[in-house]
Amino acid sequence: MDLPVMPPVQPMLARSAARIPVGMQYEGKWDGFRAIVFRDGDEVEIGSRSGKPLTRYFPELLLAVRAALPPRCVVDGEIVIARGGRLDFDALLERIHPADSRVRLLAERTPASLVVFDLLALGDADLTGSPLAERRRTLVEALGGAPPGPVHVAPATTDIEVAHRWFEQYEGAGLDGVVAKPLDLGYRPGERVMVKVKHERTADCVLAGFRFHKSGPVVGSLLLGLYQGTGGAGARLQHVGVCASFPMRRREALVQELAPLRMPSVEGHPWAAWADEEAAAVDRMPGAPSRWTGKKDLSWVPLRPERVCEVAYDHMQGGRFRHTAQFRRWRPDREPTSCTYAQLEEPVRYDLADVLAGPGPGAGGSDGSDGSDG
Repeated sequence: MDLPVMPPVQPMLARSAARIPVGMQYEGKWDGFRAIVFRDGDEVEIGSRSGKPLTRYFPELLLAVRAALPPRCVVDGEIVIARGGRLDFDALLERIHPADSRVRLLAERTPASLVVFDLLALGDADLTGSPLAERRRTLVEALGGAPPGPVHVAPATTDIEVAHRWFEQYEGAGLDGVVAKPLDLGYRPGERVMVKVKHERTADCVLAGFRFHKSGPVVGSLLLGLYQGTGGAGARLQHVGVCASFPMRRREALVQELAPLRMPSVEGHPWAAWADEEAAAVDRMPGAPSRWTGKKDLSWVPLRPERVCEVAYDHMQGGRFRHTAQFRRWRPDREPTSCTYAQLEEPVRYDLADVLAGPGPGAGGSDGSDGSDG
């Protein structure tokens, strides 16, 4: 492989903001695996955000890339899998498997797609120093004649009203917000120079345990649960995620604050069978064994599930918070058994095919279209 931009390349990143900024290019925030794809003729390499190759986990994309991308290019995008008209991140996680036979079986059952939103190199030209507006035009021209298939150009617009509409609609298809990019911005690997605006909702959760921080005997994260059904007698407490990001002084104070709730062992705790793989397959519990965790210490401190906290989260997937939740406040006015899934707001469904179909891939125009259809 001999390209003007060679692997590994760190993708350009985004910082969080509360509002969509004006005067930029806007795209949906895709919930998948970030990927830098390098193609030099038949040679294709797919690099992850960390720089490690993803190529072996998505064999179906190698064929698609050779069919849809220019013979020599480097593109930035997101690998996604759709089920039932929306993105399915869990299906992506299943791909990172050591057995090649398993990977190829899943490639047939749940094929992945590549959503392309930037162009770093084309032919012998390094485009990383060119402004985004120019790279976008070149990307649309380069992929405009590609056959229909699993490689898509991400819809983009410079109309902030369209961006606000996408922010509300696209969540129903599994996207988790909007990304704003300055039009004069060159490609700056590893730097947080874009802006991401994500959805935020709140939920009242049962505090059922905590893990110590890696730095010492202070709280690292709080383990959160929600009850199934109405939360009455016999209802199971499901582990839905963690909240973290406390200042160090607060982590220290939490150890003492939660001491009265500590249990001598997990015996009698709703997640007592947390280390049992069969039990973890039935109920959601913290630290269930998997190939992801390896030898990582997943031990945790059980707490009597008697305290409720309000947390902020972006969205749910597979019955759990997709990302780490943010602590907001204690809720002494709530009974733990009242903390059920029923309180969670469901976004209005929106078919992923409609996201990929339009409005067009261009960066201009009041409707987000430049007249091309990729």
